Amino acid sequence: MLQTLRFLMFIVFPLAIISGCSTIASDVPFVYEIDIDQGNVVDQEMVNQLRPEMTKRQVIYIMGSPLLTDPFSDNRWDYIFSVQPGGEDRTQQRIALFFAGDSLIHVDGNLTPQANPAPLPPKEMTIEAPKRELRKTLYEMLFGWISFGD
Repeated sequence: MLQTLRFLMFIVFPLAIISGCSTIASDVPFVYEIDIDQGNVVDQEMVNQLRPEMTKRQVIYIMGSPLLTDPFSDNRWDYIFSVQPGGEDRTQQRIALFFAGDSLIHVDGNLTPQANPAPLPPKEMTIEAPKRELRKTLYEMLFGWISFGD
């Protein structure tokens, strides 16, 4: 009896406690893992709109407020966007914008403006509706024969 108690105390209990720290629980099937987005959403379409000599205000209109600004210099803005789809590896896109005074002079990072970007497809659509002949209302049929100097 004493040997059984020692066996339980020194072998079984520590193994049970240590197994609670296992990472096996992270690979349980059918468990939903959320997508994690961090930083400013930056895509190639936004970066293609950047042009040299743009003002800081125009850049903020296109890209939004920078995620990081250099505390020692007002001439560098950093935009960082990272995505980690549930259960997959994290991807990160980084872009640094450099200014001279109030105008953009250089773009650096994973995403850079393309030399001749493809034109964007139109976001608005115009639909031509065919004209249709409207029937006269009861009022127009009854009082249509009375005219007041048409």
